[in-house]
Amino acid sequence: MVNVILLGPPGAGKGTQAKRLEESRGMVQLSTGDMLREAKTSGSEMGRRAAEVMDRGELVTDEIVIGLIRERLQSPAAGGFIFDGFPRTLKQADALGELLAQMGQGLDAVIEMQVDDAALVARITGRYSCGNCGAVYHDETKPTKVEGVCDVCGSTDLRRRADDTAEALSKRLMEYYKKTSPLIGYYYAKGQLSTVDGLAEMDEVTAAIAKVLDKRD
Repeated sequence: MVNVILLGPPGAGKGTQAKRLEESRGMVQLSTGDMLREAKTSGSEMGRRAAEVMDRGELVTDEIVIGLIRERLQSPAAGGFIFDGFPRTLKQADALGELLAQMGQGLDAVIEMQVDDAALVARITGRYSCGNCGAVYHDETKPTKVEGVCDVCGSTDLRRRADDTAEALSKRLMEYYKKTSPLIGYYYAKGQLSTVDGLAEMDEVTAAIAKVLDKRD
């Protein structure tokens, strides 16, 4: 059982790799976005507090997010947990470390999915997907065989995410570098940081992450 944080800017592929770890190692992905959405219907005290804050259109506090993570950690996962999207700040990193220590758990690895900004922008702004079956394509690396028609299901409902623009991605990258990138130095100083090439082929990234985790088992 290992607990791991996946670090990297928007579009680095953290969600994809987290899903693969769930399938291959029996780990559980703790995505703060998913947890906050589930909080509205969880019925727990912390879930109720989170729902009230979100219903008011306010930002959920670190205290509430840590509380939601505490609740989830109380249901052990055979393979361990993957923290995706948390921590985002040094304050949150300290809080997570304290929580894990209180629960008799530790953090086994922090994996930075390193990317080149220009290449990342090209990858993200060129992608689109089928609104019917979810198949994903890219203008340069994986276009549809017939323009405007999904290879898988034949649908012509091909879509691009509204925030997959160079301008929107630049803003998200700036937010990442301002708030989250300091975590790289933080975990490096603790001797917990490993780095993989986030722009390599998907299977290569998976293999690189597996190599890091196998050393920690």
